[in-house]
Amino acid sequence: MGQTYNGHIDVVHAIGGIGDWLSYHAQHHSQREALVVGDRRWNYGELDDRCNRMANVLVARGVSKGDRVALLLLNSNAFIETLFACAKLGAIAVPINFRLSPAEVGFILNDCGAQVLVYHTCFSSLVEPIRQTTVLAHGLYVSGDGTPMAGDEDYEATLAHVNAPLPAVPVTQDDPHLIMYTSGTTGRPKGALLSHGNTTWNAFNLLLSEAGLSTRDVVLTVAPLFHIGGLNVHTLPALYKGAKVVLHPRFDPAETLQLVERECVTTLFLVPAMWLAISQLPDIDHYDLSSLRVLMSGGAPCPITVIEFFQQRGLRFLEGFGMTETAPIACVLDSRDTLGKNGSVGKPVTHVQMRIVDAEDQDVGHGKTGELTLRGPNVFVGYWNLPEATAEAFRGGWFHSGDLARQDEEGFFYIIDRIKDMINASGFKIYPRRIEEAIYGHEAVEEVTVIGVADEYRGEAPAAYIKLREGHSATTEDILSFLEQKISKIEMPRDIEFRDELPKTMIGKLSKKELREERESD
Repeated sequence: MGQTYNGHIDVVHAIGGIGDWLSYHAQHHSQREALVVGDRRWNYGELDDRCNRMANVLVARGVSKGDRVALLLLNSNAFIETLFACAKLGAIAVPINFRLSPAEVGFILNDCGAQVLVYHTCFSSLVEPIRQTTVLAHGLYVSGDGTPMAGDEDYEATLAHVNAPLPAVPVTQDDPHLIMYTSGTTGRPKGALLSHGNTTWNAFNLLLSEAGLSTRDVVLTVAPLFHIGGLNVHTLPALYKGAKVVLHPRFDPAETLQLVERECVTTLFLVPAMWLAISQLPDIDHYDLSSLRVLMSGGAPCPITVIEFFQQRGLRFLEGFGMTETAPIACVLDSRDTLGKNGSVGKPVTHVQMRIVDAEDQDVGHGKTGELTLRGPNVFVGYWNLPEATAEAFRGGWFHSGDLARQDEEGFFYIIDRIKDMINASGFKIYPRRIEEAIYGHEAVEEVTVIGVADEYRGEAPAAYIKLREGHSATTEDILSFLEQKISKIEMPRDIEFRDELPKTMIGKLSKKELREERESD
């Protein structure tokens, strides 16, 4: 029996998992180009064959349906092949953030119970110190910088010696295929368990939006695949559709535009900090960007100046909103609304419902702030091995996002802030995002983030960290004077600190977590 959403039976419960996507394309148009990594290219027939070979490699090492396989990999063919090999077997892929410490990597390996690890040799040092404390039994390494761990097998050499038929494993849309660990900003990271159906419906939602893909599209992925944005905004939907995916292991503004020009890229997803970096390239107009059809931004609100920069060049710029738990696409702000409704995350995609509720889970009215809740077939199964956290998140049958939001009279949603980021100053609720948006209006400001810090009199107070634009200057007094007519006195930052760089997560989002930890250690 399939899952039921909003009173309707899941109509795809009887079909197979996402591993069937590649099999279909291999059967119907095997010569169509599927994947490009550097100078290497694979068509759908070749890619499906390599995924089948990898599935047999995993079977030979004891992996069966429901088992977990960890991926500590750069954006690469090995990442895609291992993920789809797991999908074909009904095993669960566990991508790991390679910016974590050995202890954090060890926590994830033990929490998910992975017995097989596929890794780039440049990450050996993350696993070697903690390997004996895990249940890992097998390692497959992809050669590169660094030395493989003793006893592990070469990925490419192992694949080359496998030529067995793919085992027939029944996989349905209800089966899990992915554990994506959240950032753990409020404690240990939690593993969000996503089913084949979640990823399939996410593809449906993407394809039905303005950011939808055709088989002629070329998707460039430079955001890391271990993050839900890099993996599921465009990469997996493109492979579902039968389009071409170009992978690059890191973000560099100039390299990104070189790839756009070389591969005739049509679709590109980046976070705002990445779009900002590209807009500041002094020779951007020397690149041929005529192939670009859709620019997609997500992860944080994108400054109007950045949106205008690309729109003035005739490029269609959209903003999206989602989270790991929604696989991730929940809202899209169409290109026609990105200026008039700047600050909004748009409206829910086709198969997502959203409500804003108060502390008693009752709907709040238009214009009022409450917690954003969601439901739909793309919403995750639950948190791995955390039944209480799962039950709390799904109370009342809706997923509680932890985001404070409001909806205007026209149906557009606005994310006010994370509940955990809200500052309580003398009983008043202060939203850091509101202060950040005001500071972004100053012409000298390139980036800003605001956190709550301990205050002897008010309990908490805002503190702002600012990076100035190159060639611009500003003082604390300049910023405070600029803000006087824009925010209330209680919202005024108690501290303003100017920095050459602000801490960011691996995908380029500004990191409040690092700043909080820094303040706590002072």
